[in-house]
Amino acid sequence: MQRTDRWVGIALVLLAAAVLWSARSFPNVPGQKLGAGFLPMLVGAGLLLCGLVLVLRSVRGERYRAHPQESRAAEHIGSSLVVMGAVVFYILAADRLGFLIVAPLALLAVFKALRVGWWPSLAWALGGTAVVHLAFYKLLRVPLPWGVFRPFY
Repeated sequence: MQRTDRWVGIALVLLAAAVLWSARSFPNVPGQKLGAGFLPMLVGAGLLLCGLVLVLRSVRGERYRAHPQESRAAEHIGSSLVVMGAVVFYILAADRLGFLIVAPLALLAVFKALRVGWWPSLAWALGGTAVVHLAFYKLLRVPLPWGVFRPFY
């Protein structure tokens, strides 16, 4: 796992460098504080951070410790299917039901498939949905699908 982490981390760092390099040339948007390159720069910084953590973790020799019952291939396939199903569910239902309904349900399903406890799953699903919605709606001025809700602010 250490070697794989190291190479994936290096690949993420290189991808982050490419994203950061290309995003710096995006034009500014008139009348807005943040330009078109803000979100790509944010994603690039996140990729860079994740890549560096993977590389440092592999160099330090820390390994992931999986429990024996968690290492079965069927369980991993089931979790992968839930993640893909959540993406398909979002694509099919977001316009009809709205982001504020579909996103927390999809996130909750993914967190439970990955064996996260109920309270952290609920907190991350609801909190993450609120943060993403506010970031897109208020900061980036890109409306997400409202569905059955009307804009309430």
